Amino acid sequence: MNSPDGFFQKTVNLESRNFFLQIQKFENGYFISVTEGSKKIGSIVASLATGPTPITTTVIPARTDSLFLKLVAERISTRMRGIALVSVFVQKELETDTAKALMSEIMEMIENE
Repeated sequence: MNSPDGFFQKTVNLESRNFFLQIQKFENGYFISVTEGSKKIGSIVASLATGPTPITTTVIPARTDSLFLKLVAERISTRMRGIALVSVFVQKELETDTAKALMSEIMEMIENE
């Protein structure tokens, strides 16, 4: 569901797991939240892409899925040449196929804004 204020949200069911995606667009970047189950702030990674390679840092470390966090943040910041803040709260580790599907859903939401 899209809105004129740059806020997008969607529920995705993958492998019997429900994920809630929220994206807030700003002039210079995005805030992306991926939650499973109840809406919570989870691990957070920030990425800034102004040069040839993005600068990425962990704000709140992840117990699992840190690669997924980093990949999402870097891909979005590089695509828009700005800042991406990504928060992920999941109840158990993401399978590779689930992570790929979530990445596709997020990128589709951004590209179809």
